[in-house]
Amino acid sequence: MKAGLGKLSTNGREHGVRSGRFVREEVTVKLKTKLLLLAGAAIAAKALSRSLKLRRLEGKRVLITGGSRGLGLVLARQLTREGARVAICARDASELERAAADPEIEGVLAITCDVTDQHQVQELVRRVKEEFGEIDILINNAGAIGVGPVETMDLQDYEETMGVHFWGPLYLTLEVLPEMRARGAGHIVNVSSIGGKLSVPHLLPYCASKFALTGFSEGLRAELAKDGVAVTTVCPGLMRTGSPRNATFKSKHRAEYTWFSVFDSLPLLSMSAERAARRIIDALKTNKAEVILTMQAKAAARFNALFPETMAALMALTNRLLPSAGGIGHEKRLGADSASALSPSPLTSLTERAASLNNEVGPADSALSSIATRAGVVRVS
Repeated sequence: MKAGLGKLSTNGREHGVRSGRFVREEVTVKLKTKLLLLAGAAIAAKALSRSLKLRRLEGKRVLITGGSRGLGLVLARQLTREGARVAICARDASELERAAADPEIEGVLAITCDVTDQHQVQELVRRVKEEFGEIDILINNAGAIGVGPVETMDLQDYEETMGVHFWGPLYLTLEVLPEMRARGAGHIVNVSSIGGKLSVPHLLPYCASKFALTGFSEGLRAELAKDGVAVTTVCPGLMRTGSPRNATFKSKHRAEYTWFSVFDSLPLLSMSAERAARRIIDALKTNKAEVILTMQAKAAARFNALFPETMAALMALTNRLLPSAGGIGHEKRLGADSASALSPSPLTSLTERAASLNNEVGPADSALSSIATRAGVVRVS
């Protein structure tokens, strides 16, 4: 009896081993099948991506929002050199007029438009189509930056930035999309921000609206791939466009402007607008899903994805180092009206130069003109 039990026990163990081996083999087969399916899907997606590439930009009809200054103007210059037919829009008519007079974008179509107004957007697209025909490429670039601690940010601040960064791109997309889908061709570039992947203290309305744009842009690419329409999401880090002087600042506005403009100028932390524009155009040509500009921004985005608790602690520490609430409170001041001992100064010379070159400075701005002259900057109006 004991021998029989022993034999039964041995058979049971052998059966268990065989069963375990069978289960492991079955799991291995399923895993390999899934990996093969994923590899096949990746190859198919890459092939589809290649089919959507814009090999050449010559003759392409491009609409750039926020094209009167900063990155938008630099993009217009470079796309014009590529042989594209370019239309730019901005809400400031005098600023737009100065941009249109830029010899590097001679022949550009310049139209006044506030992208937060859907009716103005509809009229903008109608006029561009009337002049050029169908739009091949839409670059949603218009932006607005408001800086200050959370206790000074009002509902209006959030509404305004959502209008520029989310509703504006949505209105434009809805206007150009039907024809792009009907043609089975077209490309939409949404200029978001690293602030649309990692929220930064004292920029909450800005970051919240950029997160909305990033989410819209990523989902839009997935849904439009089947229609032959490409979407690229651009997330710049710090760029030397000259924009800080046209940003708005609250609370201790001079201190806020100082840290913002100094960091924006440092060559090891920031990228020139010209280089950023080249990277964006390369991404447009090769149909990249996403491009994050500056190595520091890319590293920050990855670190936040991998170690969110640590990044949250670092952001909390950063917030402690930023100016506390006070000063002018909820009132707003332009960066141009927030000068301090350190800004403008040699520390911000690269940003001041960019402001002069990229139409961030009005011709009547004598204060910056004298600063630029002392720094050896040539004014371009």
